[in-house]
Order: sequence, then C-alpha cells, then structure tokens
Amino acid sequence: MDLFTALADQTRRQILEMLAQNKELSASEIYAHFTISPQAISQHLKVLREVKLVYVERRAQLRIYRINTEAMIELESWFQKMRHYWIHRLDALDEVLAAEWKEIQKNKTSEDDVP
Repeated sequence: MDLFTALADQTRRQILEMLAQNKELSASEIYAHFTISPQAISQHLKVLREVKLVYVERRAQLRIYRINTEAMIELESWFQKMRHYWIHRLDALDEVLAAEWKEIQKNKTSEDDVP
C-alpha cells in the first residue's frame, strides 16, 4: 500500500491526529478512542507502520506509537509543491476569465449603443 492510500482512510487519519496531539500513545490508549475492535485498529496501525508514517517501540508489554516526523515533512513538501503548481494554474485561469469577462462586457456595451 502506498502513503496516499493509507491516508485515504479516516480511521488512520484520526490515529495520526491523536498521535500528533499526544506525541506518543500505547496501542491500548489508541484502541480506547475507537468503537471498532482492537484487531481492526491493530490492522490500521500496521498499515501506518508499513508506509512509515508511525514508529512503534516496545516497552515491556506495551507497544508505543509515535509519528514519523520525517515522513510528515516529506509529505508536507509534496503538498507545498502541488499547492504552488495549482496556485499558478488557477492564477492563469483567473487572468483568462477576467479577459473573457472584459470582452463580454465590452460587446454588451457595444450592443447597447446600437439603435
């Protein structure tokens, strides 16, 4: 599974948000926030580990999860590139639409002047 497919799931996004707010959480602390089974949450955590969005550390009987900040920085960098690309595309579209609107208004005014 790729990073974006992993992020497409709402439960996995919620897990990441929880980890962002709490720095680190045990698997049981994560399970406690959901109504789905611990096995289902375990599968979501596995996906997040596989795409390297989270780290897991064993402490005695606990599994402690943390966000992989390097992966998040890479993700943010990609989003910034896409944002920059689309801002420029949309600015160009705005210019075209403004020119079209100006032409429509000009033609409308010319038609109003004809007796």
